[in-house]
Amino acid sequence: MKYQVMYDRGNRLRLRSGQWAFTKKEGYGIASLLLDQDFIQEVLTSHKNGSILIYYEEGEENKQKIFDILNKITLDDLFEAEPTQTQVSKEITDDFYYKLMGMVVNRFLGRMFLPIPVKNFLAIYRSLKYIWAGLDSLTSFTIDVALLDGVAVAGALMQKQYAPAGSMMFLLSISDALEDYTVQKAKSTLKDSLALNIDSVWVVGDDGEERQCPAIEIDKGDKIKVHMGDIIPVDGKVIDGEGMVNEASMTGEPLAVHKKPGKTVHAGTVIEEGNIVVEVYSMNKETRLNKIIDLIENSEELKAETQSKAEKLADSIVPYSFLATALTYLFTGNASKALSVLMVDFSCAIKLTTPLSIISAMREASDNRMMVKGGKFLENYANADTIVFDKTGTLTNATPKVVKVVPMSRRYKRDEILRIAACIEEHFAHSIATAIVKQAEEEGLKHEEDHSEVEYIVAHGIVTEYENKRAVIGSKHFLFDDEKVKITKTQEKKLKKEEKEHSVVYLAIDGKLEGIICIDDPVREEAKYVIEELKQLGIEHVIMLTGDSESGAKSSAKALGISEYKSQVLPEDKSRIIEELKEEGRTVIMVGDGINDSPALATADVSVSMKHSSDIAREVADVSLLSDDLHDLVTLRKLSEAMLDKINNNYQNIVAVNGSLLVLGVLGVIPPSTSSMIHNLSTMIFGAMSTKSVLKDEDYTEAIEVEAIEVA
Repeated sequence: MKYQVMYDRGNRLRLRSGQWAFTKKEGYGIASLLLDQDFIQEVLTSHKNGSILIYYEEGEENKQKIFDILNKITLDDLFEAEPTQTQVSKEITDDFYYKLMGMVVNRFLGRMFLPIPVKNFLAIYRSLKYIWAGLDSLTSFTIDVALLDGVAVAGALMQKQYAPAGSMMFLLSISDALEDYTVQKAKSTLKDSLALNIDSVWVVGDDGEERQCPAIEIDKGDKIKVHMGDIIPVDGKVIDGEGMVNEASMTGEPLAVHKKPGKTVHAGTVIEEGNIVVEVYSMNKETRLNKIIDLIENSEELKAETQSKAEKLADSIVPYSFLATALTYLFTGNASKALSVLMVDFSCAIKLTTPLSIISAMREASDNRMMVKGGKFLENYANADTIVFDKTGTLTNATPKVVKVVPMSRRYKRDEILRIAACIEEHFAHSIATAIVKQAEEEGLKHEEDHSEVEYIVAHGIVTEYENKRAVIGSKHFLFDDEKVKITKTQEKKLKKEEKEHSVVYLAIDGKLEGIICIDDPVREEAKYVIEELKQLGIEHVIMLTGDSESGAKSSAKALGISEYKSQVLPEDKSRIIEELKEEGRTVIMVGDGINDSPALATADVSVSMKHSSDIAREVADVSLLSDDLHDLVTLRKLSEAMLDKINNNYQNIVAVNGSLLVLGVLGVIPPSTSSMIHNLSTMIFGAMSTKSVLKDEDYTEAIEVEAIEVA
């Protein structure tokens, strides 16, 4: 591919290949090809001038790799692809600016060069849309904003106030374009947050062998295997295996559903337990999930309560506008004064600015790598008085370390306990399992597959057969309460000592405790500061839930400055605790990252998943953090509170401006044309201001300052 370097500075590189070097969809293909490289962060292409804008991890070596990739591309290598979320967002913004520019230019040229009769005719022609919408409301016996706009435009034309009517319609059209733009941006963001981003799947061949295959290459009738914790990428029928599938993304029901051969599963749902083989019915845009995504734009459930109230309030004000107009005409007998009152519409500004403020806040959250699935979740986050944290992976780095291995009998030595534990745990990507496997690797303890197929019991542990004996590894509750593992008094004394200082994983073989593995998982450095800031921002109760022992939980809570915590908590307990808090009248935020957090996440008023959360946690969560920084929780609180402050300020400003116009109109100080112009201009200004960012510079720098304090 031939190209010219137009800009090269820092981590930004702009190239140009010339007009029509590639088509629009081929540009998306070039972007997807470059984005396969881990060091490339984003690629934007323009087919109009052959421009390729690349953001990458700064470094001469990386830049040279980009040039090498582009130099190897030939015409035969170009292929069509779908745009990235950033590309879609940019195109939506560009289209809006082109549309806005066209509207302003047409308005300016029309007023400058068109004869007055032509301008009057165009005003009448453009009014038909608003008058028709008003008639539709009237025939439906609905008194709403559309009726008020229609009557106001018609009244102005009847008074031969063509210029005010034209100005009102021009500003209304800009307001409509502004709202349409922000709605499209929000819809695009929400679609991206719900869409499946699965690159590859495991396809089961006729011979039973599994092979990894790109997701885009699977067809109807193929058989794919889905492992525990994975998102199901297709709609299909289970033909082998059994599993518990969480269908919260489809039904909102947090409890997993048992799936066995013959049962149907849907894309976007997540398998909590077991492994299943699915025969593909439909994939990509044909799945039920994508049909749901197509309905997002019309979903009332995603609206914030504030937005719904604003829309109802806007429509409820309309009858009073008509009443004020009638009373003004009745007492003054002056049609011009009555029209001045009619031209002033509180509801239009209220109905426009509230959704714009909410959608703008959602966009700003997205810009800060926080995906919010609906305005109501931002509102709930701002109003919450309680935040509940899962400990592991949320308040800690989820990188626990093995600090001690203690044999509990003479049958197995220390290294043998660690080797057996690693052999069993290596099948699961849990952080504690990873720590055990990593420790065995570091000590050079290689192991054979001496056990049968393992069974993972969520939040409890693992069961398998080791040397023809039942072997279990997991929590204290699992071994001693569920499995009834026997323990001697000597062992009990050892346990008490270790449990006071560490989190403990227990290994039992043939019903007898054979060893324990002591684990430490240090809390995140920023966690304590984040909790303090959340308290300063109005979060009255901070609660930590963990499956750890009482001693481990107490130690972590003390380090974090948390007074409320619960230890040895099971998944169903987490959900129940959230329910109890809500019954007390609290508005609850739940922050978690694991499979076992999903019931609690689904129960909370607003739930947040971390960057490295399990698939199911991300699907269930109302807010997904795309960075691994707890300070985002503080940023989101400030953002959501600022959003509500902006809405309240809008209410006050709208009442002040429009109230003044009403008084001036009734007194005859200003004519209808001036009243209309100021009203519509203020509405557009309020709408534009509602799209402005609400976070201040210090909101972004706080994380850096805290890190600096920590280093000092």
